[in-house]
Amino acid sequence: MSSTADTPAGEPALSPDEFRALHARLRRETSWGPGDRRGGLNTTTSVTVRAAAGEVRSGRHVSLASLIETRPGPDNPRPSTHAMVSATGADLASEGLDFVLDRIAMNVHGDDHTHLDALSHVVYDGTMYAGVPEETVTEGGASALTVDVARDGVVGRGVLLDVPRVRGVPWLEPGDAVTLADVAAAEAAQGVRVGEGDLLLVRVGHARRRSELGPWDVAHTRAGLHPQAVPFLAERRVALLGSDSNNDVAPSLVRGVGFPVHVLAIHAMGLMLLDYLQLEELAALCAQEGRWSFLCVVAPLRLPAATGSPVNPIAVL
Repeated sequence: MSSTADTPAGEPALSPDEFRALHARLRRETSWGPGDRRGGLNTTTSVTVRAAAGEVRSGRHVSLASLIETRPGPDNPRPSTHAMVSATGADLASEGLDFVLDRIAMNVHGDDHTHLDALSHVVYDGTMYAGVPEETVTEGGASALTVDVARDGVVGRGVLLDVPRVRGVPWLEPGDAVTLADVAAAEAAQGVRVGEGDLLLVRVGHARRRSELGPWDVAHTRAGLHPQAVPFLAERRVALLGSDSNNDVAPSLVRGVGFPVHVLAIHAMGLMLLDYLQLEELAALCAQEGRWSFLCVVAPLRLPAATGSPVNPIAVL
């Protein structure tokens, strides 16, 4: 895509120079210092967690995780695998005790399941977040900025901004971008304000479109956040960003940078990302209850050298 092209929503793409200027600005404005390893998680405190617990009113709760796919498809050429590694069916012991065992293997950062991106996931210009050198990642894994930073879970007030609902459509078409105007319109229409320490979830309708029209090649075309909307995250000091897509528009809106929102959020600002959430049930519950904030808990696996983890986030209303 040309750097002078327009998105379907009418927002211009960024030139490489504009993107670098935005990256430098966000890095400067959100810095926690060169020794920091937590980034946006610094905004979650005992105070914000207690306040988030106060969001629970009805007690209704829902998973925000997509099903883990084991069949290949246009958006999932290398799916997760599930295999039984013990006796099954008629081969099980007919008397006494037996155990049924299975094994799951996956690409942690694939497009077939919900996952959390750690701050070691993005290398840009030879460094990771806070200037950590790329050499800290070896064949044995990452030694800094790993997902284990979130080993105690990410707990806070979740806020869902349902952009298709505000636009009056079931979903955003692949290639469309969530703009700053969309974010402002969603806040106003839903009567909610994103604040410090919040877990911001942005619905683009990816899962609903996939369910109704079938899968497509998301590597080449998908809806996501416009890079020019990322300063909103810095202004409001959110703890992390999540979406039912992978947060980035494809084709990219910055020439030469395939995932500009990942670079801005993770590398410049230190925000972990939740990719490929399932937000349809949550959106329905929020609409029924007439409120768009809730207690949200994200618990990654204990993977001390990993750059991410599959997760099953839970929203409690």
